[in-house]
Amino acid sequence: MFSLRKAKLHAVSAHQSYFRSLFRAIEVTGTQSQASLRHGIACKAVLSDERNHSLLLSKLRTSSTRFDVWSMNRTEAFSTISGSILLQARDPAKLNEEIQIAVDQCRRDEAWRLFQQHMQMEGFPRKSVVNNVLICFAESLDSNWLQKGYSLVEQAFEESKQNLLEKEPLVYLSLALAKSGMAVPASTILRKLVETEEYPHVSAWSAVLAHMSLTGSGSYLSAELVLEIGYLFQNNRVDPRKKSNAPLLAMKPNTQALNIALAGCLLFGTTRKAEELLDMIPKIGVKADANLLVIMAHIYERNGRREELRKLQRHIDEACNLNDSQFWQFYNCLLMCHLKFEDLEAASKMVLEMLRRGKVARNSLGSALLGFGTAEDDKLKLRKGSEVKEHDNHETPIHSMIPPYEEFVRDRKFLKLEAEAKEVLGALLAKLHVQVELITSERGVLQPTEEIYVKLAKAFLESGKMKELAEFLLKAEHEDSPVSSDNSMLVSVTNACISLGMLDQAHDLLDEMRMAGVRTGSSVYSSLLKAYCKTNRTREVTALLRDAQKAGIQFDSSCYEALIQSQVIQNDTHGALNVFKEMKEAKIQRGGNQQFEKLLKGCEGNAEAGLMSKLLREIREGQSLDAGVHDWNNVIHFFSKKGLMQDAEKALKRMRSLGHSPNAQTFHSMVTGYAAIGSKYTEVTELWGEMKSIAAATSSMRFDQELLDAVLYTFVRGGFFSRANEVVEMMEKEKMFVDKYKYRMLFLKYHKTAYKGKAPKVQSESQVRKRESGLTFKKWLGLS
Repeated sequence: MFSLRKAKLHAVSAHQSYFRSLFRAIEVTGTQSQASLRHGIACKAVLSDERNHSLLLSKLRTSSTRFDVWSMNRTEAFSTISGSILLQARDPAKLNEEIQIAVDQCRRDEAWRLFQQHMQMEGFPRKSVVNNVLICFAESLDSNWLQKGYSLVEQAFEESKQNLLEKEPLVYLSLALAKSGMAVPASTILRKLVETEEYPHVSAWSAVLAHMSLTGSGSYLSAELVLEIGYLFQNNRVDPRKKSNAPLLAMKPNTQALNIALAGCLLFGTTRKAEELLDMIPKIGVKADANLLVIMAHIYERNGRREELRKLQRHIDEACNLNDSQFWQFYNCLLMCHLKFEDLEAASKMVLEMLRRGKVARNSLGSALLGFGTAEDDKLKLRKGSEVKEHDNHETPIHSMIPPYEEFVRDRKFLKLEAEAKEVLGALLAKLHVQVELITSERGVLQPTEEIYVKLAKAFLESGKMKELAEFLLKAEHEDSPVSSDNSMLVSVTNACISLGMLDQAHDLLDEMRMAGVRTGSSVYSSLLKAYCKTNRTREVTALLRDAQKAGIQFDSSCYEALIQSQVIQNDTHGALNVFKEMKEAKIQRGGNQQFEKLLKGCEGNAEAGLMSKLLREIREGQSLDAGVHDWNNVIHFFSKKGLMQDAEKALKRMRSLGHSPNAQTFHSMVTGYAAIGSKYTEVTELWGEMKSIAAATSSMRFDQELLDAVLYTFVRGGFFSRANEVVEMMEKEKMFVDKYKYRMLFLKYHKTAYKGKAPKVQSESQVRKRESGLTFKKWLGLS
């Protein structure tokens, strides 16, 4: 009995090494396969031992018979998975070498297949191999390989293997993703680097930012990135004297990074997000350059911050490195802001002063750049500057290729990437320059374009200031080059009023011209007379005939025909005969002047009809916003920015009582103000209800990405997930971009332990709904 037990122990001990090696080789296969292989191989090992030890065979006959029968029943299963055993049993070190060879030869399909094989066997390969695979995929600039590379990065972070990833390959991959238009993964990699304290150099991440800013969602993410990175440096949080802070300080946003993010926001209309960036600039100590000053002007104009523009004017006038394009962009913004606030006196004063200075420059044959004085005296001054920088209509070509990784790594200070980012910024700024409509430059002198006359005329007409409009146009014509009476701006505006049915305004303008001693051609009187006749306004016709007689205007046959037809329609036969008799006595020939009809037909057919055509289009299609809304928005913005929310609420209430309807900008200021002081989630919920009711009732309220993003942030921060789901649904319905990464981090920061495990057995109905809303939002974030 003792010898039998000893023999069994000897058999097991002799093959213990076989068991260990084979178990290790098949560890990654399925549970059933593992069990089958262990018993099958163990059986073969025992049978082989029995053949070598004939003495033990007789003593172990019973045991061997059981094993033999089991082995025979499992032979077929073993043969079917033998190929898998051989595949899994390959040497990981050899597999690493094969992956590296495939990468070196740019055989990406083979490298990916071997990489996946290694992941099944041993998990991630060696650190150098992982990074080389990422580099190889990034160099392809192919969206498919870039997505695979990004998925590897995601998996590494999910499995807490981020120590396998080096900073330079990740920045390189992020740049490739940005160049390929994949802004979300590009920004996520940069955020992960900051999160793991592997701080990228500002010149490197600025280049990524530049290519991201060429798309709408990318520009929004660029602004978010700058805000997140800039937050680390606010109020001198980082001590520059410590050597350990050197890598962090190298990441600090500079002027170029801010310019790129701001320009992207401007081009894609997220100007309130851009204003958040402007508020951050003094907190991180970034100095403004010429480009930043001009970009600030554009942002203030879009958001209606006229007082901020006036403060900026002094810096613009004192800046010595502004070129002509930048200079006239600023004054274009200032003019636009005057028009927004319906300050027609200030706007017309600027235009007239430009014309006067231009006339002086032309007469003296001098070349000067027109400049405006400080806000205190509002006087214009001549300004000498650099040559006018011309911008072609074609876009500046953007770098679509990526440098080889070796070249990328050698450039330790990322000077080439900095130059590339600067070039992309130039392309963005060129697009901003194209948007300048009101001011141009002639021989270095700022001059108004026809567009400013159109906008001013429209503003004067809408406010009913006929006398002021006539005075302005007459002064403008006096300062500008003289033109014939029938081609003057005043006549063009009068004709536009007639064609739009604004007959009283047209008559008022004719009266102003007559009293100012301006001689006007017969075409304007004729067209107005026909319009009066067409609308059967007999009293106005009589007054106009009297005015025309005073001005020495002789009507043509078409006017008399219109008068006769008007009398006939009113059954005034005697009056019609008198008009006909007067026409014969004046010896008026039929088929008279058709100048106005031709002009009007040209406008309707989109022909080039100058000022009149543009004014017609502006009045018919242009949308005007109540200037009072801008004023109240500025008041509410000021209180919200200072955290004085009670005053902001009073201002909003007063705004409503005066009949001004709040818009998206109004509510954005209120929501961000509540979010800044915290714990005001109920107030934001009430505002959300008001927004929806106003949007359903009027067209003045339009939800935009910035407003909904601010509301969503507040609801997620406060745990109001039912309302958050409403906002998400609205944004997705309108196909607005949502920064899921930001909300995922926000959820994990404040609600990480929420909605985990099973629901409590006893819950109220409201608790059940709240839990369901939270789980729905969590699932949307991809955290369930």
